[in-house]
Amino acid sequence: MESESDEVKERLIESFTPRIRRLIAVNRVLDHMHSLEPGLKERIRQRAATDGDSAAAGDLISAVLKKPRAAGWFRAFVDALLHSGCESAADYIQTPPEPEVEAENDYCVMLVELLSPSLVDMKTDVVCHECFSQGLINQDDDEIIRTSTANQGNGSGARELLRRIVRGRPGWFSDFLEILRKTEHQYLYELTGGPPDSDKTGDLPSSPPSSQGTVTSECIDVWWRLLIQLTASSFIYLYGGAPTESSELSKTDIVLRDYQMDVASPALEGKNIIICLPTGSGKTRVAVYVTKKHLDGRRAEGRAGKVVVLVNKVPLVEQHYSAEFLPYLKSTYNVERVSGDCQLKISFTDIVKNSDVIICTAQILENFLERSNKGEDEGVNLSDLSLIVIDECHHTQKGGVYNHIMMRYLAQKHKNRRLEKEQKVPMPLPQILGLTASPGVGGASKIGKAEDHILRICANLDAHRIMTKDLGQYQREPRKLIKTVEDRKEDPFGNVIKNIMNAIHTHAELSPTSDFGSQNYEQWVVLRERIAATEENQKVRVCSEHLRQYNEGLNLSNTIRMRDAFSFLNTYHEEELKKKTTPDEEHVIKITDTEKFLFNLFKENREELQRLAEMPEYENDSLSKLRSKILHEFSSREAARGIIFTKTRRSAIALSQWIQENPKFADIGVKASYLIGGGDQSVVKPMTTAESRDVLNKFRNGKVNLLIATTVAEEGLDIAACNFVIRYGLVTNEIAMIQAQGRGRAEDSSYTLVEVKNSGVAEKERVNEFRITMMNKAITNIRALDQADYDKRILEFQLQAIMEGKVRMTKKKKKNMQDLKGEVKFSCRSCSKHVCTGNDIQIIEDMHRVNVTPEQLFIERENPSLQERFLDYETNFYIACKDCGQRWGSMMLYRGIDCPSLHVKNFVVTFNEKKMSKCTKWGDLPIRFPVFDYAEQASRVAESSDDED
Repeated sequence: MESESDEVKERLIESFTPRIRRLIAVNRVLDHMHSLEPGLKERIRQRAATDGDSAAAGDLISAVLKKPRAAGWFRAFVDALLHSGCESAADYIQTPPEPEVEAENDYCVMLVELLSPSLVDMKTDVVCHECFSQGLINQDDDEIIRTSTANQGNGSGARELLRRIVRGRPGWFSDFLEILRKTEHQYLYELTGGPPDSDKTGDLPSSPPSSQGTVTSECIDVWWRLLIQLTASSFIYLYGGAPTESSELSKTDIVLRDYQMDVASPALEGKNIIICLPTGSGKTRVAVYVTKKHLDGRRAEGRAGKVVVLVNKVPLVEQHYSAEFLPYLKSTYNVERVSGDCQLKISFTDIVKNSDVIICTAQILENFLERSNKGEDEGVNLSDLSLIVIDECHHTQKGGVYNHIMMRYLAQKHKNRRLEKEQKVPMPLPQILGLTASPGVGGASKIGKAEDHILRICANLDAHRIMTKDLGQYQREPRKLIKTVEDRKEDPFGNVIKNIMNAIHTHAELSPTSDFGSQNYEQWVVLRERIAATEENQKVRVCSEHLRQYNEGLNLSNTIRMRDAFSFLNTYHEEELKKKTTPDEEHVIKITDTEKFLFNLFKENREELQRLAEMPEYENDSLSKLRSKILHEFSSREAARGIIFTKTRRSAIALSQWIQENPKFADIGVKASYLIGGGDQSVVKPMTTAESRDVLNKFRNGKVNLLIATTVAEEGLDIAACNFVIRYGLVTNEIAMIQAQGRGRAEDSSYTLVEVKNSGVAEKERVNEFRITMMNKAITNIRALDQADYDKRILEFQLQAIMEGKVRMTKKKKKNMQDLKGEVKFSCRSCSKHVCTGNDIQIIEDMHRVNVTPEQLFIERENPSLQERFLDYETNFYIACKDCGQRWGSMMLYRGIDCPSLHVKNFVVTFNEKKMSKCTKWGDLPIRFPVFDYAEQASRVAESSDDED
């Protein structure tokens, strides 16, 4: 048990964390932190390299404070600070300076920040030598500064010097002024305190500050006036921002346009609202402004403020953090971000406790709200927060994670009403700010239903109002074009595929109800496969799976090149054949008569398909229209920059390759790249967050000027202003249409829809235009409602949502699947072989479901495209059924233990002997699996090794 003294020291460090994290040189301190694990130290070093010392210092402090702590932990931390040259940080956690001294030091730091554009003109090597001699910097600092000067120039070295001297103990400023005077930097000396040229600097003191370490009050007053006059100047972030060009400047003032201020006004009064503004109109900037005013107001009242910004996609966490919230708030508040991609394993609870603003994926907050609900230590309560910002808030409906969070909010709100009637203290709830470009109409065809849909979203967010505004002079309306296509006069490639499909229909005795290549056909064949799997009809199941691939091949031949469609089909059959062979040839995998028929059918037609795929006269008209449009945009604009939206990851990659391989595009300066999602639902390898970020950065700086993207780029992502947008055979709903059009933010931008056979995009586009008109009218009608009428309707929807939630919970309890995990059985989707039950599954990292049964029913195959390495695990192989070769999932090496990670879509799931008709992702199962018991599994592995010895 820790002593009371330890608790006092912990509170002291926590109180001064925002201050001391700016004074720590992380890498040097880590060299002296012998009590931390090497792996943790390396992760903190990586954080420093990517996000800067200030962010990494927060992680270091959290690691130091994490319990249980070894005896002498506090002294060890202080010694590490002292030995690494961070004396000022060490002073803070031992004997904090007097407020007057602290304020004086802050003024000096701010003055150096303000005057840094001039100070970087110093003779860096000369000043550096004197600073080292006077003890303002240490040897490590000296080496870094000189290296930066030699490699990147005098200005870069000067910035490093300034960053390091401001971390010194109070009194550093007077020593620095004396060094400027001594090294004959008279102008800089005068600018920062010596006798000035009044025409340039105003009325500064006529004598320099005392060399004894005290700055005169006259200096402080005049300098402070100067700081106020020049607050619009760019500040260099001297306290260790990430070492990137974009983070070198710290923004302070947030200036809103009139329409932005109008929509923000109720939020500034503390009311819950939804802000509905078009893509590219600055909704996030408004949220940053509201956040700052909210925190400023609570601080002025002596109350703590805590803001959580929720996003629905991992890339948005980094985007909002780096581009918006951190630059504007870092000088005043502690801003952090957390997502499933974060490699640094620090408790979310600690991050919430130690930060003012937290940007995170919504699922993380929901997980920790649930922990608190269950009484676990590492939990978070809604009452811990004072403001929640919900990005893309139109997702706050149905079963989405946003809605789960808000249902907790609404339940507590209505519970608070009862508590107030009973004269009991209600639980405080945070203010809610929702952001969206379009709430949509929810599939409504009548204005009344559209209003209900939008009001339901308002109710779920407990919004006092939905705020929208005409953008006036800032409105950007792209020119709209629709490119229709003609059917091929001849399609021999497609005819061969259709003949193959007809042969499969005959073999499996199937009678399709839709045209080949259509979406209806795909839905029909998916249903056939699902029914066949639950009925254990392997003949129909495997035929349905092959039909689905041929249908996709037809779609691809209508969207991209025939050679890409052929490559897709050929690769699929090669992979299926590989499943029927084992690496060590120890196991014989059964090949059924139906599988032999299917393999031979493709083999018989393979050469013909390959020959036809290389005949350009049979290519689809959509590609011709797309080629003409791209050539027109890049030849008619001085600096073309555009996005092509397409339906699938495969088509995005293929279109990118098509453009890169075509010399006509290269001749006019087209530089293309693709951007696809990071989820694992598709067989196409997803993009990592780092890969997506790299592509977007290249698009911003012009290294890429044509982005081919799936719907991942439609919503939320901050993509540089484009002057043309093309939707290539892709139309979803009115929300996506508004998002896509909003990407064309530049003047004279165009929005083009290119048809693709069987896509029906032209008709869907017209429906969406009708829905957008109806949505805008519905919003106008809602805003015209009397507040009392509006509140009444909102209350009705809220009560309805709460009651529906209770009904769902009752039904969920009746299923009782959680308590009867052993009755949940998993069988191979291909051969129906029993694999395991729900009792045999444990979960790693809140994500990977692994089978912990000792019996090995699978074989391993190397899969280079699957290889991933994380902090605690890596995946290099996939696992497949010993009997039939059906892929089951991947093999994880988790902290030295092989763990077969299962993908539920590869199994037939039964509960109480009844097959579940749809179970394609783990979220479809209402089961919370236990956390992986590493100690038990490690013991089992050790025992097995002993037996072998």
